[in-house]
Amino acid sequence: MRRISRHGQLRHYYHTEVGINGRIDTLQAAILLAKLEVFPQEVEARKRIGQRYIQQMNLAGIDSTPTILPHNTSVYAQFTVQVDNRAKVQAALKEMGVPTAVHYPLVLHKQPALAGKSVNRPCPHAEAASERVLSLPMHPYLTEPDQDHIVQSLADAIRETA
Repeated sequence: MRRISRHGQLRHYYHTEVGINGRIDTLQAAILLAKLEVFPQEVEARKRIGQRYIQQMNLAGIDSTPTILPHNTSVYAQFTVQVDNRAKVQAALKEMGVPTAVHYPLVLHKQPALAGKSVNRPCPHAEAASERVLSLPMHPYLTEPDQDHIVQSLADAIRETA
C-alpha cells in the first residue's frame, strides 16, 4: 500500500507499478487551504521568474532553456535546462552555492511498472534528454539578484566543463 500511495515507487524515481499520490494528511490539507489564498500571485510570480530566467540565459549565451509556445503558458513547476557534462556542471554549481536537481533520471518507458507494455520501446529523444536535464532553483520568491547569480554560475559552469 505504501508503494501504491507513492506513485508505485519502490525507491525514489524507481516505479515498480502504477500508483497514485495519496499522501496528504490533515495538516498538509490545512496548509494547502491557506496557500490557496496566495496561489494566483504565486502563479504570476513563477511565470515572471521563468520568463526572466529565459531572457537572462539567452543574454548569457545559454540556449537550452524551456520552450513555451505562444499559445501556451507555464508556471515553471521546475526550471529545467539541458547541459552537456551534467555531472560536472552540477558539481561546479554546487561549489558555487547553486542547488540543482535531476528530475526523472529514469525515463518513463524504462520504469519497471511499464515493463512488457506497448510503450516499452526505444524513445531516443527522451533517453538523450534524461541524461542532459538539470533543474535549477525555482520558486515564486526567487529574487532577481539570486537569479542573476544562478544564471552567471550556470554560464561559468558550462564554460568550465566544456
